[in-house]
Amino acid sequence: MADTALGSPAMTTERPAPPLIADEREMLRAFLDFHRATLAMKCEGLTDDELRRRSSPPSALSLLALVRHMAEVERAWFRRAINREDVPLVWSDSGDFQQAYDVSSASAAEAFEAWRREVEHARRIEREAESLDVLGHQARWGEDVSLRFVMLHMIHEYARHNGHADFLREATDGTVGA
Repeated sequence: MADTALGSPAMTTERPAPPLIADEREMLRAFLDFHRATLAMKCEGLTDDELRRRSSPPSALSLLALVRHMAEVERAWFRRAINREDVPLVWSDSGDFQQAYDVSSASAAEAFEAWRREVEHARRIEREAESLDVLGHQARWGEDVSLRFVMLHMIHEYARHNGHADFLREATDGTVGA
């Protein structure tokens, strides 16, 4: 049996259930982690080649492209916008977000390592922020944004792309559900 991107073929992602009652920050944090885990679950048990598979050419969208894209999104919103770090994109020195979708020579191990690293940075930044009212700056828009907005935007971003991941996974090996 071939090794998969997430480790051994038997590896499973634990997906935390969001609480039914919690304060705003804990609820946002839980739903974001739920969606992060959902993306990882959609990729479990697949080889690098299967993760690279595009289900609807000419679109470059694949499960591996989604993981790389979400690493960029985590970095852009938490490190660059909220924390105001002057860091380049993960896969593009020129600021081209589309380069994350080019997975022709990408490895799943590298993509998941980068994604997990950016998720950990994001979690640290969120935990250390005084409140959801902390402001960052979205340079592409030339606008300030609150951590609350970023958390909600990230939930939206993952939810949208997890819908794509549902179709990509089903087209790859017939697996449905999350």
